[in-house]
Amino acid sequence: QVQLVESGGGLVQSGGSLRLSCTASGNIFTVGTMGWYRQAPGRQRELVATITTDGSTSVADSVKGRFTISRDNAQFTVALKINSLQTEATADYYCKEGVVPGGQKYRYLKYWGQGSLVTVSS
Repeated sequence: QVQLVESGGGLVQSGGSLRLSCTASGNIFTVGTMGWYRQAPGRQRELVATITTDGSTSVADSVKGRFTISRDNAQFTVALKINSLQTEATADYYCKEGVVPGGQKYRYLKYWGQGSLVTVSS
């Protein structure tokens, strides 16, 4: 079984910075594309950023220049650094990782983190 555990959410003032982290553990052979999504109150979940195994990144236009995604392949970890936070960034943030389970190299399963609430105060 594979589990993703997030950390780093919380309350931050407008203009501040925050770093979210997500680490996968369990029966893992390797991890593929990793990503972050967010869901604001009353809105649908949206893709924020992704990073592939070779480090290529894609960031949503709405957050480009303020959100940075990174990964540590050895630790099966993906991080999201958020700068210049604005109140509209208030949301639950979810990580997602594509995992090849140990001993099952022809399978590619996607797992979600538990969610991290980020609240930006004005």
